[in-house]
Amino acid sequence: MSYDIIGDIHGCYDELIDLIAKLGYQKQGEQFIHPLGRKLAFVGDATDRGPKSLAVLELLFSIQDKKQLVYCPGNHCNKLYRYFKGNNVQITHGLETTVEEFKQLPKNKQEFFRKRYISFYEALPIYEQLDNDQLLIAHAGIREDMIGKPINKRIIDFTLYGDITGKTLADGRPERRDWAKHYKGSAFIVYGHTPTPEPRFKNRTVNIDTGCVFGGKLSALRYPEMEVVSVPSLQPFIEEKFHVYDH
Repeated sequence: MSYDIIGDIHGCYDELIDLIAKLGYQKQGEQFIHPLGRKLAFVGDATDRGPKSLAVLELLFSIQDKKQLVYCPGNHCNKLYRYFKGNNVQITHGLETTVEEFKQLPKNKQEFFRKRYISFYEALPIYEQLDNDQLLIAHAGIREDMIGKPINKRIIDFTLYGDITGKTLADGRPERRDWAKHYKGSAFIVYGHTPTPEPRFKNRTVNIDTGCVFGGKLSALRYPEMEVVSVPSLQPFIEEKFHVYDH
């Protein structure tokens, strides 16, 4: 199976549709079909910050309904899930944009959407193992020693947030260790979470989040070809939101 693995979308629906078309998919009904049988996959964080989070989710719902979805939840997915479950979450860091869209729905549609999202989220694997376990997708990555182990809070937190230290940087973001720099596994890992100007390949891993919602681009890794396909963002460029790795 050949995959096109798309980075963090964050409500950038128009760019997503542009990228899917550029990858060669054709719309048939509510589905996008590739003439060569390729399959879309996603590293998570479909919503928040961008202008059309609900439209992105509706597209993902339709793919899931056809039992074709390859998607790993990100930290923003998890926070929206907790919001819809009635947990006390801070409506900040982009969640406010999704909540505002949600509140524009008619009341009867709000309840349907809320329940649909909860069932969507609860069906997602924490990470995906594909191509006879040679390809692995996890939102913020995963350490080699965690792969294949029973899922626990430590593994969940790592896949959602990365290798966080518990400290906070000057700009308010959590400090993260560069786990990919020390990865020595045989499986190729595709992840996102940390916006970077260009896809970052390191030790059989790639960060495919190229900061679309911050004015960068929306990118996909074509697997097994290891080619990157991108479309430009339609959002304003915010330079300070991008992380430059120390290689």
